[in-house]
Order: sequence, then C-alpha cells, then structure tokens
Amino acid sequence: MVNGMKDQLLNDLVRQLRDDLGDDLHSVVLYGSAVTGDFQENVSDLNVLCVLQAVGPTQLEKAYPSVDRWLKKKQPTPVFLSLEELRNAHDAFAIEFLDIRAAYEVLHGEDVIAAISVDPARHRHQVEHELRSRLLRLRERFLALQKDRRQLIQLMLDSIPTFSTLFRHALILSGEQPALKKREIFRQASACFSISATPFETLLDVRAKDRRLQDAEIRPLFDDYLEQITRTAEYVDGL
Repeated sequence: MVNGMKDQLLNDLVRQLRDDLGDDLHSVVLYGSAVTGDFQENVSDLNVLCVLQAVGPTQLEKAYPSVDRWLKKKQPTPVFLSLEELRNAHDAFAIEFLDIRAAYEVLHGEDVIAAISVDPARHRHQVEHELRSRLLRLRERFLALQKDRRQLIQLMLDSIPTFSTLFRHALILSGEQPALKKREIFRQASACFSISATPFETLLDVRAKDRRLQDAEIRPLFDDYLEQITRTAEYVDGL
C-alpha cells in the first residue's frame, strides 16, 4: 500500500464517519506503525481511535456503514471511546494509551491524546501481566502445533508485533527512551535486558519476505524465541 492509497483510505474513513455521526464525532486519531514509519504493505494495519461525545447503541448503529466499508478494506475495527472513557479509564489501559501517545496523528477534531498521563505502577503491573499471559498462550499453542511447522512459524509471526509492543514498554519501565520500529526495539532490548535479538530479527526478516526458513531451523528458532521472552518477563518481574 503506497502512502497515497493509505491517505486516501483514511480520508475516506474520516469523511464517512463525519457524514454518519455528525456532531457525535469529537476526534479521529491514527496511531501505530502508520505513524512511526514502521508500516509494511500487506502486513501492517491502519489503527484508528474514534472519540465520540457518548458511545451507546445509537452511536454504534450510526457508525455501522462507515465501519462496514472500512472492514471491507481489510482494516481492523476502529476503537470507539467516549470522552468520559478517555479521560477516566486510561489507567486501565496503560500500555495502549502510552503507545498511542508516543506516535499519533489527529485526523479530525481536537487533540485528545496530549493531556493523557498514566500511573507508572499501573503501567508496570500491566506490562508484567501481559508478558506472562502471552508467554502462557505461546506455550499452550505450541502444545497443539509443535508437529505442524507451517503453523508454528505463523504462531511466531502473529505474536511478534505484540511482543515488540511489550518489549518497548519494558524499556520504558527501565528508564530507557525506546525506539518505535520493531527491529530497533529488539536490538535495544537485547542490550538492556541481556537477551538475544536474533530470533526476533530472524522473524522480522521472514515477515518482510526477505528470508525463508528451512524445516530444520523452525524448532530451534521457536525454542530461542520462547527463551528470550521468558527472560524478559523475569526482568520485568524484578523491576
């Protein structure tokens, strides 16, 4: 997806949301890889936050035509929050809101992100919880998929964006100024947490279609991937 096509998609979405929601629509915010410069054609999503005066069945029904068209473009469902939720519930989603605040672009309306602040204690708790939870899910999925090499590769590829986010937040907790691009995050984490960046960089190469894995490489890669994630979770636990 070239930038012109990306911009056209976003412009169309904002116009449709304004038509469908009218004065109910307060702000539309783009965040994630499309803002950081880590966007990859046919891989990355366009992540959008829609802030409304209020969010109820009536507003969601009004938004349906816009969202339906957006989903048909193979984009993820926008996040809908009310102004009240944005102002009072952001501590429950410390990772998400710190990520949005780190790299975002206001597409419509007021900048509702700049004033958000997050409690560091809540942030640390959520990072550890998410790391441990995702690690458990990896182990569970491995039990079912370990004999299927293709699905094992896909399991790692599907999970690496989540772990890049969690590693980035572990760096924040360590007092580092983290990078925004995935490859740079894993290299920075390698130096800070004394782990290896190799399995993550290998998977990023596969994800970008710059490398194909041989069958004999897959299981050792998964073992190394799991080991580095486990060590990172232990590091955060010790903070």
